[in-house]
Amino acid sequence: MPEFDSLIQAAQSARENAHAPFSNFKVGAALRANSGRVFGGCNVENATYGLTVCAERVAIFKAISEGERKFDAIAVVTDTDTLTPPCGACRQLIWEFCGDVPVIMSNLKGKVEVLQMSQLFPKPFDSSNL
Repeated sequence: MPEFDSLIQAAQSARENAHAPFSNFKVGAALRANSGRVFGGCNVENATYGLTVCAERVAIFKAISEGERKFDAIAVVTDTDTLTPPCGACRQLIWEFCGDVPVIMSNLKGKVEVLQMSQLFPKPFDSSNL
């Protein structure tokens, strides 16, 4: 999908910085703001696993901390045959901060699948539930 090629490349580049000494499961993400800025993120593990931060959340937190508030797509890249969707915690944050954006899942072999966030997270909890 040519419109997402640069976003996938940014996620692949971010993946190279992953700190995954325990699982060896390196993940890269790239979040594109409506302004056109792209924020990369990689997973950062620690020995307890519970304090590990996923690549998608790192990208979102970087973008928010840099003042961005509107986003139009996120890409996730892993080195697996089966494409890896965001975990439940990441789905929640993607929904809250990005809304119903395209989620581009890709691997290092060039396989790509695009799903809308609403397909991955069909009954989200958000501020409308409060």
